[in-house]
Amino acid sequence: MKLSVLDVAPIPSGTTAAEVLQRMGDLAQLADRLGYERYWVAEHHGLPSIASAAPEVLLAHLAPLTESIRLGPGGVMLPNHSPLAVAERYLTLEALHPGRIDLGLGRAAGTLPVTAHALRSGDPDKYPQQVAQLLAFGGDASFPEDHAYADIDVVPGGVELPPLWLLGSSGGSAELAGTVGAGYAFAAHFSPTPPGPAIRRYRETFQPSRHFDAPKVIVATSVFCADTEAEAQRLASSVGLVFVRLRTGNPGPIPSPEEAAAHPLTDLERRYVQPIVDLQIVGTPEQVREKLHALQQGTGADEIMVTTMMHDPEARLRSYELLAQVMDD
Repeated sequence: MKLSVLDVAPIPSGTTAAEVLQRMGDLAQLADRLGYERYWVAEHHGLPSIASAAPEVLLAHLAPLTESIRLGPGGVMLPNHSPLAVAERYLTLEALHPGRIDLGLGRAAGTLPVTAHALRSGDPDKYPQQVAQLLAFGGDASFPEDHAYADIDVVPGGVELPPLWLLGSSGGSAELAGTVGAGYAFAAHFSPTPPGPAIRRYRETFQPSRHFDAPKVIVATSVFCADTEAEAQRLASSVGLVFVRLRTGNPGPIPSPEEAAAHPLTDLERRYVQPIVDLQIVGTPEQVREKLHALQQGTGADEIMVTTMMHDPEARLRSYELLAQVMDD
């Protein structure tokens, strides 16, 4: 089973965003050494629990620190950006680090509505047209001769756009990913929508492209792995409070397990967070391996992408280390 990393750069309580960003190289280098397939950085804005607001800047920082692992955004929230600007940024990254860059795209804002309004240059309802523009600017398609953008010279020239992956959490982008010949990544780490129908639709509509001659599917999932089940459960206990605070309009950094224990959830709060908690894979390395194999078999995924939102950065690194060791057994 191919394993990859999705890093949202979680900000633990008592830690600054700057400290989190300065430590990102630790996980990227560990994943590189352990043989993870790729390392993607999410795009989120205006959330005090997440530091990854500018993926392309982080990727430019991480690429020289790593050797072979593929790097990319998970993903660029395309309605927040112009397709030309995205093409230029990722052609530049590909020119600097040829053969190691991916380009994941999403339709969502990656933030709260008011922040999305401040960010957005595009209309999320025009996402398919934005994808088409991006492909044309990147050389994987072309504009009609009479199009206003047909004569734009995209810099840097002579570079191929990195492999395109469309991200989805409800199936809305599955057919688009198939028709443009992109890879498809399903966000099962936060979406309660079963991934099976979307993945089937993607496979049914897939058309070969320059980077993909056959459908390729990533399923992202949330994993908390520790030497004992009790410790894994303790490390995972913070997540419920994160989503309660977000839902009640009081977002904050990732609380410690001790902070979470000091805030027992009400029945209403528990009903809200339980669907998120149920999506998590928590346990010992052997327990996690069994659940990941079940996830892969149930979805037919070519690759599992793991995200881990822990308060303790060392325990987070250990979780990825234990997972890689047990998957190699």
